[in-house]
Amino acid sequence: MYDNRNIESKMQYPLISEYVDAIRSAEDNLDKLRDLRPVFDSNGTPIMSSGNFAVVFKMKDVRIGRMYAVKCFTREQEGREEAYRQIADELEFVQSSYLAKVRYYGHELFVDTNSSDDSEFPVLLMDWVEGETLDRYVRRNINDTYALEMLAYNFSRLAMWLLPQPFAHGDLKPDNILVQADGSLTLVDYDGMYVPAMQGQKSRELGSPDFRHPLRTDADFNEHIDDFPAISILLSLRLIAADPSLLDSYGASDRLLFTESDYRDLSSCELLKSVFPSQNAEINILLSLFTIACTQKTLANVSFRLLVVAKPKKSEIIEVKEALLTRVSDEDLVNSVVDEAGVKYSKDGKRLLKFPNDYKLDTYSVKDGTEVICTSAFSEIKGSTIIGYDMPKHLHLPFSLKIIGDYALSCLPIESIIIPNQVYYLGKYVFSGCPYLKKIILPQECSYLGSGAFYNCSLLQYVKIPKNISVLEDMLFAGCEQLESINIPNDVTIVKDAAFCGCLKLNSILMSDSIKNISDDAFENCGKRSAYFHLCNRSFLERQVLSFDYPYADTDIITITINNEYKNKVQQLLKNNKSLLSRKSG
Repeated sequence: MYDNRNIESKMQYPLISEYVDAIRSAEDNLDKLRDLRPVFDSNGTPIMSSGNFAVVFKMKDVRIGRMYAVKCFTREQEGREEAYRQIADELEFVQSSYLAKVRYYGHELFVDTNSSDDSEFPVLLMDWVEGETLDRYVRRNINDTYALEMLAYNFSRLAMWLLPQPFAHGDLKPDNILVQADGSLTLVDYDGMYVPAMQGQKSRELGSPDFRHPLRTDADFNEHIDDFPAISILLSLRLIAADPSLLDSYGASDRLLFTESDYRDLSSCELLKSVFPSQNAEINILLSLFTIACTQKTLANVSFRLLVVAKPKKSEIIEVKEALLTRVSDEDLVNSVVDEAGVKYSKDGKRLLKFPNDYKLDTYSVKDGTEVICTSAFSEIKGSTIIGYDMPKHLHLPFSLKIIGDYALSCLPIESIIIPNQVYYLGKYVFSGCPYLKKIILPQECSYLGSGAFYNCSLLQYVKIPKNISVLEDMLFAGCEQLESINIPNDVTIVKDAAFCGCLKLNSILMSDSIKNISDDAFENCGKRSAYFHLCNRSFLERQVLSFDYPYADTDIITITINNEYKNKVQQLLKNNKSLLSRKSG
């Protein structure tokens, strides 16, 4: 067994500036990694970041085009080489996006240095992870409730995966957690990692005081050393998502909410006094786990499933927030900027407030940079109640657009419209009463479609529901008489009142097994001929048929097709349900 008290001779390391010079000529100075080249920023400087013990360079393998991180050490750490060999052996067969692959190369990089008698130095090769540190991500998204809640959810999944492992990161803190563009998390910096081969050794480092147990010593070196920082970080993230102002009140640039002094005396912690007890059950559970970890150093005696918080639904979070952004106040109008067409914009140019009521041209292009079209922006145009007279027939929307408010485009005489990809919020009755609208392409990242969004669009024939929609709201497609088929995405769980009421030609509906509830009148007065419901969820079918509470009683939609696995079962259920059989017409 390796004993980290048997220390290699102390090595002096180059300065960061000397490493930069060596990396610039990587093809001449690297040995086994000679195919790597530095990646430069716009100023011609190698992309890098530095910490207490090392500097990390972004490198590209010119042979295969893959990106790597090359870590060059600036300070001695006892037992580093043997530790990284053991870490690499342990992680070699661990398949998880939460960890990056690592490999240690001794005497790999030649550096012309005045700081040491040596000229060849070790490097650590890691997969390059594109992302930003967790603390920076929190601060950048401090006003985005959905992003904060998703971060807490994703970290809870990471914690549930990490804590039962036979290894531990050893320095779990926001600086060592990268958030990628898709929200996924990856742990970096394994200098303090514990793996089973190190059993009986002492910690090479103890981690940051604001993210470690106050009683941890170098003798605490096992698979449980991440338990305390994991619950501290998760609780902090969940509290910040619930109340972002807590970060200003209790946080700091180098930490989240809790401090080392808080851990040493929980009874005096002002933050805990302000948030406990909480009306949120998840927060109360995390507070309890946090207290256990404080008193016992680990969470070894609790179920790690308690760490997982609920995945947020963006539609539930943004409805209130974005509705506020689309409202127009008297102050907004007083301070508005008017363009050459008489259209009023907010002072910063990001919100289209109101269209003039005497606009006569066929076409209008919303200004670049506009992010919000406010509530009823176009609905007050003269004659708008008479199927769209005196209104623009062609509307061009900028790529900068993100939000379209309630009733914003209702009654416009447009036949088709392309909604920019960045739009994620479409308000209530946003296209209602558009008399000529036949086709609409919605961005697939859209997360909210308000009630009655397409109400009374009598000529609408085609619309593709975005994949992120979870609820089909009241009256969503009511009165769409020409709509013949609809594909309901997998994320949809609820179809609300009169969602498809009066869709006279609707004859094909594709649903997934995610559907949990369909309102009794969701499909009222639909279908002049039999419609085909493609369902996979047997329990849903059984619930509807056996209860004699068939939600389509006022329609001719009576034919159900389903996976072959359940075909016989459903046929038997239908056979036993005489009220359905008596209505069957072929």
